[in-house]
Amino acid sequence: MNRMRRMILPLALMLNACVPVTPSDTASRGVIVDSTFPPMKTFGAPRPSRPVKSNNDLALDFIELSFRLESGRDLPVFTRFEQPITVRVTGAPPSSLGSDLTKLLHRMRTEANIKISQTSANATANVTIQAVSRAEIRRALPHAACFVVPNISSIDEYRSARRTAKTNWANLKKREQLAIFLPNDASPQEVRDCLHEELAQAIGPLNDLYRLPDSVFNDDNVHTVLTGFDMMMLKAYYSPELRSGMTRGQVSQALPHILNRINPAGNGRAAKFATRTPKAWAQAVQTALGPGSKTSQRITAANQALKIANAMGWNDHRLAFAHYASGRIMLASDPKAAFQHFVSADRYYAATPGADLHRAYVATQLAAHAVTQGDGVRALALIGPHIDRAARSENAVLLSTLLLLRAEALDLTGRSAEARTVRLDSLGWARYGFGPDWAVRAKLREISSLSPLKKGRL
Repeated sequence: MNRMRRMILPLALMLNACVPVTPSDTASRGVIVDSTFPPMKTFGAPRPSRPVKSNNDLALDFIELSFRLESGRDLPVFTRFEQPITVRVTGAPPSSLGSDLTKLLHRMRTEANIKISQTSANATANVTIQAVSRAEIRRALPHAACFVVPNISSIDEYRSARRTAKTNWANLKKREQLAIFLPNDASPQEVRDCLHEELAQAIGPLNDLYRLPDSVFNDDNVHTVLTGFDMMMLKAYYSPELRSGMTRGQVSQALPHILNRINPAGNGRAAKFATRTPKAWAQAVQTALGPGSKTSQRITAANQALKIANAMGWNDHRLAFAHYASGRIMLASDPKAAFQHFVSADRYYAATPGADLHRAYVATQLAAHAVTQGDGVRALALIGPHIDRAARSENAVLLSTLLLLRAEALDLTGRSAEARTVRLDSLGWARYGFGPDWAVRAKLREISSLSPLKKGRL
């Protein structure tokens, strides 16, 4: 099975139905370098939060992540690298990739205790990260933004070996050589997001679970960099008690001791035993937010996701996500109904531990609604609690969107000088999140158009 980064919840954070016309659909590095905006901002030291979860629940998460593929197929044995891992970069990498890779490898060494380093020895590297164009990735694997495959070292090699036993994850007994294919003509954040998700799956768990609110191992794509939960899973993955070839039962037997050692805070917590996510719900969400569906099909699918969530008795982030999806789809056709879905999503996310970042996404929609109503005070109250959360999560797309909304809200309250400062601050983050100048300008126009003060001036 090929691991691909899902695109069912795009991070463009579209706040209305208008999509500005842009000069190109490719974010070229040349345009970024020649930017007329302030310098691109990048994040400093990571600030991940440790998972607040029982070790019993963490053990169940580990097993389901490690012994099943996204397709639902069970894996016969546990696999990982059994030697120090070396990583090389080939192709035409964007300038931002080097520093983001260095930071990620440092996190894996210090937070997960994994022996992993970058190398220039091309012939012996365990993991090859090849940076190619998005078009080349799509030619190799349609609909993928990026992906990872075993026993391959280049995208040309993958084309000839695709759908053969060589690239089948289920055939692995241990991991020795893998390749990750990243886009070199996407925004810096999209490249970094792909790097985090694909490298984590190259060396660790291969599955994604919608029931995990605080993980990149979740197809909702809310988290874009590895979380404290993810690093704990990777730390357990490379514990000395485990080795390639172990069965599900053998790993299950070893996990209590491993988790007691690396997460003593989880010993006394009561298990919650979150229910599994039915395949029908996942399919409904993918139809609702994925590519290729008509609006009527999206609405029907979103309603189906809500029905399944209610039938399952969920009151967690999955029910909230179904409401969020419904709101996104109905923004253009029924803004009032969309707003009520966003209110419901926020209520359920607020009741779910680990879903703070999800609430930040919903806050962009609720704040946008307040701005359109001319209620700057309300918009500021909605945005305020989530600025630091977006920064802690290293999500420049979300952070710049929140800041741009804040600037509009400040204008509405007569604080124009402060609004100009906040808007200027947002641009450096927008360059990392959205990429080229035209994409940043498009986001500026989109959010500016929400304000009643700007009507007829764009």
